[in-house]
Amino acid sequence: MAEILGFEGYEFDGESVATLAMPVHDGLKQPFGIVHGGAFAALAETVASRATYDAVAPKLAMGQANESIFMRAIRSGTVRARAEAIHRGSTSWVWDVAMRDDEDRLCATSRLIIAVREAR
Repeated sequence: MAEILGFEGYEFDGESVATLAMPVHDGLKQPFGIVHGGAFAALAETVASRATYDAVAPKLAMGQANESIFMRAIRSGTVRARAEAIHRGSTSWVWDVAMRDDEDRLCATSRLIIAVREAR
């Protein structure tokens, strides 16, 4: 999914902050010409899941809950996500993700719970 949506520039500090970008293209837009809410939610879940996995591997990390709130439409440019871990537990991590446009305006936020499990 990350490849189809065009995510790029992943960075993780190894502790609690990760970033990821999503250049806007027509495939991300809903019929009114703005980025679809599902694309924001996928961006948030991808950055949080990937950072959690990078921190806990070889354990698995996968999305358990995703609550996204949309404040400002984006029609072009790049959506930049900055995720901050607010809880790093042995069975789950909780992340707050802020997504901003090219003018650094807050456009959406997500709170995610990422489950951490032993591989079966």
